[in-house]
Formats: sequence, structure tokens, C-alpha cells
Amino acid sequence: MTKRKLQKETNPKQNIKRLKATKKQSESKITSSSSEKWTNKERVLVFASRGVSYRDRHLMQDIRNLMPHSKPDCKMSKGQGLFSINEICEMKNCSKCVYFEARKKKDLYMWVSNVPHGPSAKFLVQNVHTMLELKLTGNCLKSSRPILSFDSVFDKTPHNRLLKELFIQTFGTPHRHPKSQPFIDHVFNFSIADNRVWFRNYQVVEEDGSLVEIGPRFVLNPIKIFAGSFSGQVLYENAAYKSPNLLRREVRLAKGSKYEERVLAKIAKDAKEPGPLYAEDVTDDVFTTIRPEDAKGIEKSTFYRKR
Repeated sequence: MTKRKLQKETNPKQNIKRLKATKKQSESKITSSSSEKWTNKERVLVFASRGVSYRDRHLMQDIRNLMPHSKPDCKMSKGQGLFSINEICEMKNCSKCVYFEARKKKDLYMWVSNVPHGPSAKFLVQNVHTMLELKLTGNCLKSSRPILSFDSVFDKTPHNRLLKELFIQTFGTPHRHPKSQPFIDHVFNFSIADNRVWFRNYQVVEEDGSLVEIGPRFVLNPIKIFAGSFSGQVLYENAAYKSPNLLRREVRLAKGSKYEERVLAKIAKDAKEPGPLYAEDVTDDVFTTIRPEDAKGIEKSTFYRKR
């Protein structure tokens, strides 16, 4: 028995075969692990400024839940400049940023930026409806990867193509992200109507492509696109954009014009009424008598009735 064992151990051919087999197994593991490696390490910082309303805060939380590659941060004070967001993203190791800027506790602006070299886009957020507010029947797995669906209008103009690429890199969950699930069960739909970007989130119900809306809903009105991150040369400016302050001013002026129209209509009505046809004489009412039943005011004191 000992001689056989010694012969097996001293056989060089078998040892070479074993080494080759183990080498092939290790190479196959390396290639499989390299093919399944997490290469796209995009991280998105999602946070807001101080003064956001409860609805805007819920919208920000919904976007964080839909993006497993996002990172939160505390609210930023308005005294700090927008350029300091680049430093915050660098400390958080994030290459993209979605920043919600609140003004006057009424208006909400959203910045989508590629940190630190740009480009960046500024939007006015309108028609906000959160998941809790809508209570739709759609549902999806948390941290699952979405399908990004874009309208064909995005490919027609240069600034829309730039926005499309910015949305793809920001809202698209990287493949094999550690916090993501290996499932695709919902769709992010970006469509353009009335020079605005409409966002919808749908659940893929069955394999035939039937969809059920999940939420949230919001509309992005583009304002400007900058070459840098939160600064730089203006690449695109929306000529049809009107600020909320200007819209509120127009509403106040419209209400003021309605009052002026009522006053002018009253003056025109008084001008159309006919005046006295002849001059009245003061002595015409001397012989007119007033019955006690018809007396009013001071005239009642001139009549005395016997009981």
C-alpha cells in the first residue's frame, strides 16, 4: 500500500494535469467575475434647499426610493452658493446631482447636473403629485431597475438630445449595482408636450406590455442649460418661459382691469339714462298734502291722532 501511494505521489503527469485543471477553473472564475463586475459606478446626490413644502419633500423622497443608486444629504441653506454643491458631491463621491431649490415657499426649481464639469439644466417643477397623494393601483419592487422610455421629439433638436442623455445617466440605475435588484418591472416615461417634459412611472404588469401607473407625476418646464455644473456658458434658454412672479403679476393686473371695466360700464350706463325733460319749480309741491299713513321721518311729528 505504501509503494502504491508513493508511486501516485511521484507521478509527474498526474500533477501537471491537476495543475492545468485548477488553472482553467480559476481562469473561468476570473472571466465570469469580470463579466459580472459592477463597472458603471454612477451615484446621484438627491437633496433640497431649506424652505421646501411638504409636497416637494415627499416628491424628493419618492425619487430617492425609485433610484437605488441615489444618496441623501441634509438640506442646504440658501446662503451657500450653488457652486458649493460640487464640493458636496465630491465629498459624497457622487458624479450626478438632483437639487431641489425652493423659493418663496411656493415655487420649486430642479437642477440636474453632471458634476463637476457639466452640463447642467434648470427646470421649473409644476403639477406635482406624489405617490401617497395619487394612491394608484400600480406597484413595483423596491430598488428594481427601470426601463427609460423617451418621446421621439427628444431626437429632433440638439438641446432635447442633451437633456435625454442627461436623464439617461441620472435616472438610469447602473447594471449590477450593489443596492439594486436584478429585476426590471417598471418604466420611466419622459414625453414632451407644450414645451415641457412630462414624467410618468408605470408598472409592467404582464409580458404583453400592459402598463399600470404607479406615480409620482410632475412636469419639468426647462429654463436654461449651462455648459458647466451649476454655472458656465448658457447653451440653451427657453424663450417661452415665464417666471411664476410674472404670471402672478399678470393675474393681479387682469383682476385690476376687471374692476376698471366695471367702473367704466357704470359710467356709460349713467350717461345713457335720460335727464329731466323740463326745469322743476320749487313751489309745485306747496299744495300737496301728505296723509298720516304716508308720513315718514320728520313729517310724522306734524300729525297727531286722537285715540
